[in-house]
Amino acid sequence: MKQPLNVIKIGGAVIEDPEKQQAFLDGFVALKGPKILVHGGGRIATEIGERLGMEAIMVEGRRVTDDATVDLVTMVYGGLVNKQMTAKLQSLGVNAIGLTGADGSIIRSVKRPVTNGVDYGWVGDPVEVNADFLTKMIEAGGVPVIAPLTHDGAGHILNTNADTIAGTIALAMAEFFEVNLALTFELDGVLADVNDPESLINPFKESFFIEMKESGAIHSGMIPKLENSFKALHSGVKGVRICKYDQINSNHGSLLQI
Repeated sequence: MKQPLNVIKIGGAVIEDPEKQQAFLDGFVALKGPKILVHGGGRIATEIGERLGMEAIMVEGRRVTDDATVDLVTMVYGGLVNKQMTAKLQSLGVNAIGLTGADGSIIRSVKRPVTNGVDYGWVGDPVEVNADFLTKMIEAGGVPVIAPLTHDGAGHILNTNADTIAGTIALAMAEFFEVNLALTFELDGVLADVNDPESLINPFKESFFIEMKESGAIHSGMIPKLENSFKALHSGVKGVRICKYDQINSNHGSLLQI
């Protein structure tokens, strides 16, 4: 019987809010057994970019990444956010190891081709995960903390959606573990009305997603979040839940079903 593994992704406004981030980290620390943390940081990158006179260009929740932007996100995701998160977890007694997809060749990607007339620049789509390396790190007592950056094997860092990374890692680790994936942010889960916390949809079925995407009820960053979640469910991940940042130790949120 495979050992359970929790793959948790943190994103949204949680990372930039000290109180929310602390509440999330307290819950993450309380999770028993092996675990992996994947983090975003897009809002922080946008804010720092604006200070430097760089305007973020987003298409369906995905950042267009030119030469200057890939430098920015490498510094923000792989440096500032990753190392701050790692240091905080160490202070809470977790042997966190801050990584990008380039470290240990954890995630190799291919540069995304022009899609529907959009050139995303230095954006990567994962093609290979070094699950054996991650497994050995976990067996040694480490807790990987992974920034949303990958590499192409030819020396280039690629900006990669954090939800995509979380889903890709969850899928790869399902060969060795019984994986549960939780994508956390500032909302209670998938809401029929984003302004109404009481409109939580649970369970959230793939057919609902298709309908809501076509109607425009789901858009922007929720699209890649849900696309990768359902892909993971189709490919061997035991369970996927989208929930509020402080609910990872509960059954609250939206449990996804195919």
